[in-house]
Amino acid sequence: MRAHMGAVVAAGIDYLRARGDIPETALLVPAPTRASSARARGGDPVTALCESAASRLPGWRTLQALATSESSADQSELTAGERADNMRAAVLLRPCAQQLTGQSVVLVDDVVTTGATLRASAARVRAVGGDVAGAIVLADA
Repeated sequence: MRAHMGAVVAAGIDYLRARGDIPETALLVPAPTRASSARARGGDPVTALCESAASRLPGWRTLQALATSESSADQSELTAGERADNMRAAVLLRPCAQQLTGQSVVLVDDVVTTGATLRASAARVRAVGGDVAGAIVLADA
């Protein structure tokens, strides 16, 4: 399933490149997830689909530059304002995030509800000098 979804993401990127909306090459940065959530799911599904998509896109690669604090609240139980506050503090940079400096980045997430995770992720990428060229999500909840 993750490989098939990676093909969908790659097709979306091809479409956006053809329109001139994003650069020809960029880094795919998966939205962060808690390590405990990834373990419970048998791995991080967003990272897996990014890797699958990157394998279909010459010059693209995945950089798992973001993490979520284990102490952050579960987003499903929060209001939109609470989600924004929660994610501002919860999204963390991994040591490899230094590779984002001067790079075009496309953020990838499986579901967007209020956009809090994407906004916090974009802020972290920009803070280290990355250029957020866009974001791709699979579902709008």
